Amino acid sequence: MTSQQPLIRLEGVEIRQGGRAVLWDIDLEIRPGEIVTIVGPNGSGKTTLLRTILGALTPERGAMHRAPRLRIGYVPQKLGLDASLPLTVGDFLALAAGAEPQARDAALQRTGASELSGRLLSELSGGELQRALLARAVMGAPDILMLDEPTQGLDQAGSAAFYRMIEGLRDETGVAVLMVSHELHVVMSGSDRVICLNGHICCDGVPDVVSRAPEYRALFGTDTGGALALYRHEHDHAHHGHGHDHGHGAGPDR
Repeated sequence: MTSQQPLIRLEGVEIRQGGRAVLWDIDLEIRPGEIVTIVGPNGSGKTTLLRTILGALTPERGAMHRAPRLRIGYVPQKLGLDASLPLTVGDFLALAAGAEPQARDAALQRTGASELSGRLLSELSGGELQRALLARAVMGAPDILMLDEPTQGLDQAGSAAFYRMIEGLRDETGVAVLMVSHELHVVMSGSDRVICLNGHICCDGVPDVVSRAPEYRALFGTDTGGALALYRHEHDHAHHGHGHDHGHGAGPDR
């Protein structure tokens, strides 16, 4: 794939749930090799956007284009298996379609999880489980890696180590990365581009530019210390997907 061709392109995408627009006017491109992070308050549509890109949701209007034969690796927010199953990390990776022992071992090594192969999933710490999930996601040599709040529940040191691993994977393999994060301090240091989402894309650009944007500051404050301020736009909840209400309210979004 050439660097000129986006891996994924969304044009005017709108997603409706329960009769109202959850996402609207979404124009977005993800290019090979870039690390893009989506930030936004609770309920801003971050996971919905990932699910749309994965193909789990169909836009009400707009279009989504993927590069031909695009391979996606996905790290979910939670494991979709019963963690009490007597399943080792090696077994878990072997469940992947077309899994070969050589690819499994390489993925474990690449994510620093080789020593976990014989361990039960139910015995892993949060950080170890995330490395196992990441290993499974990279087994198929994806063009893009998508992660939904991958460091939720990890402490700051664990989060920083995980994000360094993601950067290392990108540098080593050229994989593009699209992730949802609530950790602004990490996002600003580790991303090529940040998308500030609140139903629509409020701002999108390199971290330094986004962090100075009025829309970003209205959502997150000027000094959040890495934690999201509980602010949101006062959107019209009867929004039908065409207007743009950029009013900056200070209502809590819980």
